[in-house]
Amino acid sequence: MANTQFAQKSQLTASSRTEALKEMSTEEGVDILVIGGGVTGTGIALDAATRGLKTAIVEAGDWAAGTSAWSSKLVHGGLRYLYNLDFKLVAEALKERGLLLEKIAPHLVKAQPFLWPLKTPVIERAYSAIGIGMYDTLAFIGARGKKTVPPQHHFSKQGTKTVFPDIKDSAFTGAIQFYDARVDDARLVVDLVRTAAGYGALAASRTQVTRVLKDAQGKVTGAVIRDLENGQEHTVRTQHIINATGVWTEESESMANKDAGLKVLASKGIHIIVPRDRINASSGIFTKTEKSVLFIIPWQRYWIIGTTDTPYTEDIAHPVATSQDIDYVLEQANKLLARELTRDDIIGTYAGLRPLLQPKLKEGSEAASTKVSREHTVTEVAPGMSAIAGGKLTTYRVMAADAVDFALKERAQEQPSVTENIQLVGAAGFSAAQASSPRLAQRFGWDEDRMEHLLERYGADVTELVALIDEAPELAQPLAKAPQFLRADILFAVRYEGALHLEDVLIRRCRLDLEQRDRGLSAAEEVLQVMAPELGWSEAEAEKELELYRKRVEAIAQAEEKTSDAQAAQCITSIEHVCPRVPLS
Repeated sequence: MANTQFAQKSQLTASSRTEALKEMSTEEGVDILVIGGGVTGTGIALDAATRGLKTAIVEAGDWAAGTSAWSSKLVHGGLRYLYNLDFKLVAEALKERGLLLEKIAPHLVKAQPFLWPLKTPVIERAYSAIGIGMYDTLAFIGARGKKTVPPQHHFSKQGTKTVFPDIKDSAFTGAIQFYDARVDDARLVVDLVRTAAGYGALAASRTQVTRVLKDAQGKVTGAVIRDLENGQEHTVRTQHIINATGVWTEESESMANKDAGLKVLASKGIHIIVPRDRINASSGIFTKTEKSVLFIIPWQRYWIIGTTDTPYTEDIAHPVATSQDIDYVLEQANKLLARELTRDDIIGTYAGLRPLLQPKLKEGSEAASTKVSREHTVTEVAPGMSAIAGGKLTTYRVMAADAVDFALKERAQEQPSVTENIQLVGAAGFSAAQASSPRLAQRFGWDEDRMEHLLERYGADVTELVALIDEAPELAQPLAKAPQFLRADILFAVRYEGALHLEDVLIRRCRLDLEQRDRGLSAAEEVLQVMAPELGWSEAEAEKELELYRKRVEAIAQAEEKTSDAQAAQCITSIEHVCPRVPLS
C-alpha cells in the first residue's frame, strides 16, 4: 500500500500541481518552503520531506529551467581540485559520486572513462599518476572499500590511439585513463522532485514568489506566490523559507532583506554538440585550457564538448552561446582532434550560468549566522529565512542536508538527514528491470540501443512506460522526425514528469533541443498530437505552443551569429516566452 501511495504521489501532472498549490496555501501552512527548482532546491525538498517535515517547493520556470539543465552533465570529484590540495572537498564529492552510481540513481548516473593526455613522457606522467592515484584512493575510501569505477590505466602513444583514434599526434605523448561519471542533469532534477513528491512534498513549477511576509518582530512567516499559468496569487504560511535560486539568489533574498544574504555573480559556460560518429573514440577527454577546462564527453548519440568561463551581466533567464563562444570551444577541441571540427559539424549548442559565490557576505549578514563550505555557503537572510549558494551538481545532497540542518538549528540532531539511503524514482528495482529487458526488447522489437536508452531514462519505471503502451499500443511508435524517442516518452513526460508546455518536453524531458539541428522543431507537431489531448489544449492553444517554440529556435540561431553577449541577449529577450516571470517591485 505504501509503495502504491508513493508511486501515485510521485506522478507530477497539471492536476497534481493544482492540488499542491491548494494544499500549501491552507491556513495550516508548511514547515519548509523551498524557493528554486534546480538540483539544489529539489535536493532540499527531498531532504526535508524525508525528515518528516511538511515541505513545499516552488519554481518560477520548469523544473531545472535554470543552471541545472545546462551543466557539463558530469558527476565528478573535481580532479583539478587535487592540484590545489583540496583533499576534503574531493573526498566529499567522490563519496557522493559513489552513492549516485551505486544506490541513489544507478539508472541515471553512469561511469565514464576519460583520457588525461600527457605532453611530456616522464615527469608529467609521474606526477599525474600520483594525482589520479590519490583520486582513485579517495573514491575507494569514500565508498567504504568498494570500487565503484575502474582504477587508472596508463597508455603509451600507440595505446592511446586504440581508445581515441582521432586524437592529434602532436597533442600528446601518451595518456592516463581515469573514470568519473555522467548524468542527464535535467532528468536528475525531475527525478529528485518526483521522489520528494512521493514522500509528501508539495511541488509546483511555473510558480513565482513575489513577496516575503514578516510579522511585527521581523520574522519571516510566509510568502505570496503567483501561479504564472493563470496569474492567481496564493499565500503560503511557513516556519522557514530556504532560498535556493542560484543566479537569482540576490533578487530572491532581497524580498526579505536588501542588506543581508549572499553575493552571487553569474559566469557563463557554453557547450557544443556534435554527432557521435563525427569523432572516432570510445573514451572522453579531460584537459586544462588557458581559461578553463575542456571536456569531450561521449553520449549514446552525440558528443558534448565544453566549456567556457566568462563573466555574464545580461538577462540571466536566457543565456545563449555567441559566435565568439563557439569559435573558442572549436579552437580548444581542435588542438586535440586530428579531424578538426567545423561549424557544419555542430548539431546543437547550449549555455548555462554558474552562480559564483563571492567571498564576502552582504554587510548585514553576520558570520555567526553562516555555515561556509569550500564550495557552498548557507546563511541567514532574516529570521525565518536562509539562503544557500555555490556548490556543484555532484554534491547537491550534501548541500541539501546542510541547508535543512541550518533551518532546523538544534532540532537537526533529532531529525537528521536520511537521503544517503533514499533511492530516486526508477532506482529501486533497476537491476530487475535490466534483467527483464531482453524480454521487453523481444516483445516490442526494440534493439539494444533502444533498451539502453529507455533504461537510462526510466530505470525501473520503464514498466510504467510499458503500461502506457499496453493501454494505447500506438504509443510504441517512434516519433517520425525523432525516432530515438517513442510517442510514449511524450505522454510519460506529461503524466509523470510534470511537463506543462511543449518546450518542457523538447528542452528538458527529451532533450531534442540539444541533439537535433532544428532543436526538435520538426518533431514538434507530432509531440503536440500526444500532449494536447492530455493537457486539454484547443487547436489554438497547441498552435500557440508551436509558435512560441519556433520563435525561440529562430532567436537562438540569430544569437549564435552575434559576437557579444549583449547582442545575443537582445535576440532572445525580444521574443515572447512561455509564462514569463513577473518583475519584482
